Amino acid sequence: MVRFNTAQFDPFLRSSIGFDQLFRELDRVTDGKVTNYPPYNIVKVSEDSYRIEVAVSGFSEDELTVELKDNVLTVTGDKEETESQEYLYKGIGARGFERKFTLAADLVVKHADINNGILSIDMELVIPEHKKPRKIEIGKGTTISEKELLVE
Repeated sequence: MVRFNTAQFDPFLRSSIGFDQLFRELDRVTDGKVTNYPPYNIVKVSEDSYRIEVAVSGFSEDELTVELKDNVLTVTGDKEETESQEYLYKGIGARGFERKFTLAADLVVKHADINNGILSIDMELVIPEHKKPRKIEIGKGTTISEKELLVE
Protein backbone atom coordinates (compact mmCIF):
# COMPACT_ATOMS: atom_id res chain seq x y z
CA MET A 1 0.00 0.00 0.00
CA VAL A 2 1.29 3.44 -0.93
CA ARG A 3 0.91 6.16 1.68
CA PHE A 4 1.38 9.81 0.72
CA ASN A 5 2.17 12.67 3.03
CA THR A 6 2.39 16.36 2.34
CA ALA A 7 6.18 16.41 2.89
CA GLN A 8 6.55 14.35 -0.30
CA PHE A 9 4.81 17.13 -2.24
CA ASP A 10 6.82 20.07 -0.84
CA PRO A 11 8.42 20.91 -4.23
CA PHE A 12 4.96 21.10 -5.80
CA LEU A 13 3.37 22.99 -2.91
CA ARG A 14 6.01 25.72 -3.11
CA SER A 15 4.99 26.68 -6.65
CA SER A 16 1.33 25.64 -6.76
CA ILE A 17 -1.62 27.45 -5.26
CA GLY A 18 -4.90 25.78 -4.42
CA PHE A 19 -3.77 22.18 -4.95
CA ASP A 20 -3.73 21.23 -1.27
CA GLN A 21 -7.16 19.58 -1.74
CA LEU A 22 -5.69 17.41 -4.52
CA PHE A 23 -2.92 16.17 -2.25
CA ARG A 24 -5.40 15.45 0.55
CA GLU A 25 -7.50 13.49 -1.95
CA LEU A 26 -4.47 11.45 -3.06
CA ASP A 27 -3.80 10.67 0.57
CA ARG A 28 -7.46 9.65 1.15
CA VAL A 29 -7.62 7.43 -1.94
CA THR A 30 -4.54 5.44 -0.95
CA ASP A 31 -5.67 4.99 2.65
CA GLY A 32 -7.49 1.83 3.66
CA LYS A 33 -7.72 -1.61 2.17
CA VAL A 34 -6.99 -2.19 -1.48
CA THR A 35 -9.17 -4.66 -3.33
CA ASN A 36 -9.30 -5.77 -6.94
CA TYR A 37 -12.91 -6.98 -6.92
CA PRO A 38 -14.68 -6.40 -9.15
CA PRO A 39 -12.22 -5.78 -11.97
CA TYR A 40 -12.71 -2.61 -14.00
CA ASN A 41 -11.38 -0.59 -16.94
CA ILE A 42 -11.07 3.16 -17.35
CA VAL A 43 -11.27 4.07 -21.04
CA LYS A 44 -10.48 7.42 -22.65
CA VAL A 45 -13.04 7.42 -25.46
CA SER A 46 -12.07 10.83 -26.87
CA GLU A 47 -10.31 14.02 -25.78
CA ASP A 48 -13.15 14.88 -23.39
CA SER A 49 -15.08 11.60 -22.98
CA TYR A 50 -14.36 8.72 -20.61
CA ARG A 51 -15.95 5.40 -19.71
CA ILE A 52 -15.65 3.21 -16.65
CA GLU A 53 -16.35 -0.47 -17.32
CA VAL A 54 -16.99 -2.66 -14.27
CA ALA A 55 -17.28 -6.46 -14.54
CA VAL A 56 -20.55 -7.25 -12.77
CA SER A 57 -21.28 -10.71 -14.12
CA GLY A 58 -24.07 -12.35 -12.16
CA PHE A 59 -25.56 -9.07 -10.90
CA SER A 60 -28.86 -7.76 -12.22
CA GLU A 61 -29.70 -4.08 -12.69
CA ASP A 62 -31.72 -3.95 -9.47
CA GLU A 63 -28.76 -5.34 -7.48
CA LEU A 64 -26.47 -2.51 -8.65
CA THR A 65 -26.34 1.12 -7.53
CA VAL A 66 -24.40 3.96 -9.16
CA GLU A 67 -24.21 7.14 -7.08
CA LEU A 68 -22.33 10.42 -7.50
CA LYS A 69 -21.71 12.54 -4.41
CA ASP A 70 -19.03 15.21 -3.88
CA ASN A 71 -17.16 14.16 -7.06
CA VAL A 72 -16.95 10.55 -5.86
CA LEU A 73 -18.67 7.98 -8.07
CA THR A 74 -19.63 4.90 -6.05
CA VAL A 75 -20.66 1.63 -7.67
CA THR A 76 -22.24 -0.83 -5.25
CA GLY A 77 -23.39 -4.39 -5.81
CA ASP A 78 -25.59 -6.14 -3.28
CA LYS A 79 -26.07 -9.77 -4.19
CA GLU A 80 -28.68 -11.76 -2.35
CA GLU A 81 -27.43 -15.31 -2.26
CA THR A 82 -29.93 -18.09 -2.04
CA GLU A 83 -28.90 -21.24 -0.28
CA SER A 84 -31.45 -23.35 -2.17
CA GLN A 85 -28.71 -25.05 -4.17
CA GLU A 86 -25.92 -27.26 -2.97
CA TYR A 87 -22.66 -26.40 -4.73
CA LEU A 88 -20.01 -29.04 -5.32
CA TYR A 89 -17.69 -26.24 -6.45
CA LYS A 90 -18.40 -22.52 -6.44
CA GLY A 91 -15.88 -20.49 -8.47
CA ILE A 92 -18.04 -17.61 -9.66
CA GLY A 93 -17.79 -14.69 -7.27
CA ALA A 94 -21.10 -13.27 -6.17
CA ARG A 95 -20.15 -11.29 -3.11
CA GLY A 96 -21.25 -7.73 -2.59
CA PHE A 97 -18.86 -4.90 -3.38
CA GLU A 98 -18.33 -1.18 -3.27
CA ARG A 99 -15.97 0.50 -5.73
CA LYS A 100 -15.24 4.25 -5.57
CA PHE A 101 -13.84 6.53 -8.27
CA THR A 102 -12.83 10.14 -7.65
CA LEU A 103 -13.88 12.30 -10.59
CA ALA A 104 -12.61 15.68 -11.71
CA ALA A 105 -14.90 18.56 -10.76
CA ASP A 106 -15.89 19.22 -14.39
CA LEU A 107 -16.53 15.57 -15.29
CA VAL A 108 -20.26 14.95 -15.83
CA VAL A 109 -21.75 11.43 -15.67
CA LYS A 110 -23.93 11.10 -18.77
CA HIS A 111 -25.18 7.52 -18.82
CA ALA A 112 -24.89 4.08 -17.21
CA ASP A 113 -25.83 0.81 -18.88
CA ILE A 114 -25.23 -2.89 -18.37
CA ASN A 115 -24.52 -5.24 -21.26
CA ASN A 116 -23.06 -8.77 -21.26
CA GLY A 117 -22.05 -8.52 -17.59
CA ILE A 118 -20.24 -5.18 -18.01
CA LEU A 119 -21.55 -2.03 -16.35
CA SER A 120 -20.53 0.94 -18.51
CA ILE A 121 -20.61 4.46 -17.09
CA ASP A 122 -20.07 7.20 -19.67
CA MET A 123 -18.70 10.59 -18.63
CA GLU A 124 -17.85 13.83 -20.39
CA LEU A 125 -15.54 16.66 -19.43
CA VAL A 126 -17.60 19.87 -19.59
CA ILE A 127 -15.53 22.97 -18.88
CA PRO A 128 -17.65 25.99 -17.89
CA GLU A 129 -17.01 29.31 -19.67
CA HIS A 130 -15.46 30.93 -16.60
CA LYS A 131 -12.78 28.19 -16.48
CA LYS A 132 -11.80 28.38 -20.13
CA PRO A 133 -8.59 30.25 -21.02
CA ARG A 134 -9.03 33.98 -21.50
CA LYS A 135 -6.70 36.85 -22.29
CA ILE A 136 -6.01 39.33 -19.51
CA GLU A 137 -5.52 42.87 -20.77
CA ILE A 138 -2.58 44.73 -19.24
CA GLY A 139 -2.64 48.43 -18.40
CA LYS A 140 -6.07 49.37 -19.72
CA GLY A 141 -6.86 51.36 -16.58
CA THR A 142 -9.66 49.08 -15.44
CA THR A 143 -9.75 47.36 -12.11
CA ILE A 144 -11.96 44.65 -10.75
CA SER A 145 -14.13 45.81 -7.91
CA GLU A 146 -14.60 43.74 -4.77
CA LYS A 147 -18.20 43.07 -5.83
CA GLU A 148 -17.04 41.51 -9.14
CA LEU A 149 -14.53 39.31 -7.27
CA LEU A 150 -17.26 37.96 -5.02
CA VAL A 151 -19.43 37.02 -8.02
CA GLU A 152 -16.77 34.68 -9.41
